[in-house]
Amino acid sequence: MVIKHSIVGYEAFTEFMNNFDSQGQLIHIYFGGSKLPNGQSWCDDCIRAWPVIEKELEKADPNSHFISVEVGDRLTWKDPNCSFRKDPKTKLMMLPTLIRWKSPQKLEGEQCEKPELVSMLFNDENDD
Repeated sequence: MVIKHSIVGYEAFTEFMNNFDSQGQLIHIYFGGSKLPNGQSWCDDCIRAWPVIEKELEKADPNSHFISVEVGDRLTWKDPNCSFRKDPKTKLMMLPTLIRWKSPQKLEGEQCEKPELVSMLFNDENDD
């Protein structure tokens, strides 16, 4: 089973990644809007993408890591100086974003709602 991690906020994300040892296993990171009290993200695109990602994650390499990161509330995300936007390692432009860490593979926005694309990102072994 994929090893899952959940992180809230930029500081927690950078601290986690600085100390994280994946032992050479694949790392996939999902960036989405933080959850409201009802348990759903404030981001409508994230709400639509999440069930697709969850379903495809069941078929992903069991020896991989999946890190779910809440980037903050709408106001935090919309700020042009949002740390997730400025960080050269994340370079987030839109939510949701699903990436393979330290590789060019990335899905953004509506791409995260397409099972075939999500499956390819989780399972394609061809790293460039």
